[in-house]
Parts: sequence; C-alpha cells; structure tokens
Amino acid sequence: MEKIQIKVLLVEDNPFDTELLQQLFIRAHQQEWEIVNVEQLSEAIDVCTGQTIHSCDNSSPLTLNPNSIDVVLLDLSLPDSMGLDTLKEFRIAVPDIPVVVLTGLNDEEMALQAMAEGAQDYLVKDEITIQSLPRAIRYAIERAEILKQLRESEQHTRKALLKEQELNKLKSDFVAMISHEFRTPMSTICTSLDLLQTSDKLTQEWREQFFRRIENALKQMLKLLDEVLFLSKNEVSQFKLQIAHLNLINFCYEIVESIQFSEGKNHKIEFAASGECFEAEMDEELLGSILNNLLSNAIKYSPSESTIYFYLTCQDNMAKFQIKDNGIGIPKKDQIHLCETFFRGSNVGKISGTGLGLAIVRRCVDLHHGYIQVESEENVGTIVTVTLPLH
Repeated sequence: MEKIQIKVLLVEDNPFDTELLQQLFIRAHQQEWEIVNVEQLSEAIDVCTGQTIHSCDNSSPLTLNPNSIDVVLLDLSLPDSMGLDTLKEFRIAVPDIPVVVLTGLNDEEMALQAMAEGAQDYLVKDEITIQSLPRAIRYAIERAEILKQLRESEQHTRKALLKEQELNKLKSDFVAMISHEFRTPMSTICTSLDLLQTSDKLTQEWREQFFRRIENALKQMLKLLDEVLFLSKNEVSQFKLQIAHLNLINFCYEIVESIQFSEGKNHKIEFAASGECFEAEMDEELLGSILNNLLSNAIKYSPSESTIYFYLTCQDNMAKFQIKDNGIGIPKKDQIHLCETFFRGSNVGKISGTGLGLAIVRRCVDLHHGYIQVESEENVGTIVTVTLPLH
C-alpha cells in the first residue's frame, strides 16, 4: 500500500537551493510531502540515527524517529564533507534509508560512482523539475524496498543452506559414531555367541561370563539408542517435563552408589551436601541423566585410583550440583564446542565415547530452565557446575 505522506530529509546548505526544492515540493501536491532540512552531513547522520539536533529554521531541539524518514536528498557539497566521500560516510552510518544524490555537476561518471556507492538515484540541481523530483523519490523508495527484500531473501537462503550443511554434517557424524560405537558391542556379542554355540567344553562359569558380556554389550547399545532418541525428541520439542517430589540428598546418594558399582570400581566418589535439599520438584529421569553423564565423564577421563568430588548445595531456591575431577581436562580451543552433538575433545585419544553426554546434559538443564558452567584446564582437571531451580 502506497504511503499517503512521504517524509523527506533534505541535506542542503545553500538557502537558494533549499527554497527552490521546497517550492517544487509545494507545487507537487504539498499534502504528500513532509520536509526536514539540515545543512551538515553530521546533522543528517544524527537525525537518521535518532539523535537530537537543532534544525536549520528552528532553534528548538529536533528529534525524529529514524524509521519515519522515507528518503534522503543528499547534497554532495556540504560544510563538513565534499564529493563522493559525503555519500560514502553517510552510507556507512545509515545503510538502509534510500538516498537521492543532489549535485550541481552533470557528470555521468560521477552519477555511476554514486549509484555504485549506494545511492538510489542522482539529480542535477539545474535539471530538477516538478515531474522529475517526485518521480526520483518514489523510484528511490521502491528500489530501496526491492534491495531490502533481496537482502532478506539472500539471508534466508544463506540460513537455509547453513542449516542444510549442519544437518548433513550431523547425519554424517551420526553414521560415523553409530558405526564406531556399535562395532565393539556387536563384536563382543558375535564372538561370545559363537563360542557358546561351538564349544562343548565350556564350564558353567565361562558360560555365565560370556552371557554377562552379551548382556553388558546389549545394555551399552540400548543406552546409545536411548541417548539418540532423547536428542531427537528434544529437537522436535516432543519432550515434556515429568515433575516429581525429590529428596535430592537421597537421590544423589543413590546415583553415586549406582555409578560406583557399575563404572567406578577403580575410582572413589566423595559426595557432600549442604542446605535444605529435602523437598525439590524436578524431573527424576532428566536429573538422573544429568548426574549419570557428568559422573561417568569424570570417571572416564580421570586416571585410575583417583577421586571424583561431588558437591550438592541448596540455597536461594536453587540447587547447585558440582562435579570435580583431576583428569585430562579440556583444551581451551575445544571448550566453546563442549555441548555440541557428537563433539569430543581433541585430547581424548583412544578413550571411547559418543560425544552425546554433554549435549544431553545441556538439553536436560535447558528443560529445567537452569544453566551449566564448565571450568577446565588440560592435564589438571575439570569442574562442571549445574544450577537448577529447586521448584
């Protein structure tokens, strides 16, 4: 829909030219135009960026909404700037408002350079008419709108392309991770089954040991599938919190005992709690996922026989879970990528892992409207602090 009134910022220091242009606007249907005149480039930039100035014909302060200015008529010869530098400086400060350049020279090369520097049109003062002035302004506004739409379309295209590239990389990483992480448990299952089926001399003890290997391998694969399923559900916003009343101290003790039994036989986990942590309202499954992943990581990346420290603090209606280890740490350059899906530190070597643990922790924390902080130094250790609302 075409605007009924067009607001024009006239940047012109010559009183005669200003009067002439204003008369042309009056004769070209006065009700369609609102003219604001300034004499310097600095004033034009201030007006277009929402600063307060004093107008040429009024000593009272002038403040305009930059979004209300439809077009700028910009003289290239001003007290504080000359030539194409005037346009360049204005365009750097004000990239979006359409500009029609005014000049006293009929120079075609200058006109082309002005268009290349971001002007929408070019008018020679001696050749301006009642017809050419409003036409140039309307064309300038239309061209600026078209350019804006093209830029927005380009941005949308770039974002879509970037998203597609991210998805392709995610798929590639997923296939590579699945191939790698499933190979070991699958090999364990196949080898154990083959021995159970072909060997008649296995003792009952050996048979039970092979069955335990198969069971552990299956649990490892199911855990991986559960992690991938959780991430996929969270990506499409299908996951909803299932709030339960928890005694956090008891809950943490149970997590520690479970981890200590299943993964921490060669590590010691020291747990300590302070504050009123007896009546929390959280998602039990997600909180368990947070603590299990963090404690498992601390054990996995710490030397054998080392101690993992786990502190719980409740105060100001917040619960802070802090897990500290003396492991291999995380290189500085890797720390900004920590919670990205499938990302693993560059110093993990042959330590197995999927790169899903911290990604899952971050999503669980986000669902609780909490936050996570990681402090780490390579070859010194890591401290992960998760803070969640108690209720």
